[in-house]
Amino acid sequence: MLSNKRIAVVGAGHMGAALIGGMLRAKLTAPKNITASRHSEDALAALRKDWGVNTTTDNKKAVAGADIIVLAVKPQVSPQVLAELSSVVKPGQLVVSLMAGITTKTISQKLGQPCPVVRSMPNTPCLVDAGATAVAAGAHAGPEGLALAEKIFSSVGQVVALPETAMDAVTGLSGTGPVYIFMVIEAMIDGGVKMGIPRDVATKLATQTVLGAAKLVIETGKHPAILKDEVTTPGGTAINAIHMLETKGLRSVLIDAIVTATQRSQELSRLYGD
Repeated sequence: MLSNKRIAVVGAGHMGAALIGGMLRAKLTAPKNITASRHSEDALAALRKDWGVNTTTDNKKAVAGADIIVLAVKPQVSPQVLAELSSVVKPGQLVVSLMAGITTKTISQKLGQPCPVVRSMPNTPCLVDAGATAVAAGAHAGPEGLALAEKIFSSVGQVVALPETAMDAVTGLSGTGPVYIFMVIEAMIDGGVKMGIPRDVATKLATQTVLGAAKLVIETGKHPAILKDEVTTPGGTAINAIHMLETKGLRSVLIDAIVTATQRSQELSRLYGD
C-alpha cells in the first residue's frame, strides 16, 4: 500500500522518527520515498545516518510532491505550520495529523484545501514498536486514506479506528497513559527500595511485573478484575494491598487523570482551532 507513495514527515522529532523507523523496519517503503523536515540540522543528520531518508529544514520543500503528509508537530505550533503549508498543499494529498486536540475540520480550513485528513493519537511506546494508536477519518478521507494511516501506525504497534468525537478521550487514556504507568513503576521501585531491595533489582522486578501483567490481560482475554480476583486469597497480602489502594483512591485518581487530560485536549482544540 505504501511502497509507491512519497511520504513527508513534517516535524520529525521523537514520534516522527519512530514512524520513519517503523515503516522502514517493516519494509513498507524505501528510504528514498521518505522526506523528513525539522529545524535542527543535527537531528536531520542523525535521521540520514540512521535511515538514509531525504531531509530538509524547509517544510514546503518536504511536502511538495508528497502523496502523504505526516504532521508530527506540537499543537501549539500548528497555526504557523498549517499557514506555511497552505500555499503548497494540494487537494489530493493525504494529511495524517499527530497533533493533539486539533480537529480534521480545523486542519482542512487552515490548509484551505479539501484534503483527506486522518487524525491520529499515538503514544510514546511507538518508539519501541509497542504503541497504541487511534485513528479517525475526517470529512474528506475515505476508506483508502484511513487504511493508509492504519498501515503506517501498525508498523509501530496496535491501531484502532474510532469516530473523531472519541479522539480527545483517546488522548486522555492511551496518548497520555504512559505517563501514568511511568509514575506507577517509579512508585513501585521506591516501595521496593524502602523495604530493602536494591534499586537496580527493584527496577527489574517492577518493570517486568507491569509488562507481565499487561501481557496476561492481552493473552488471556480475561477482564483485569477477574485476574485480580484469581490471585487474591483470603487474608493474604494481595487483599491487604487492595484495601490500602482503595482507601487511597487509586482508581478514582487514575480516572480523574484521564478526564483531566481529555479536557486539556478539548481546550487545545478551542485554543488552536478556528
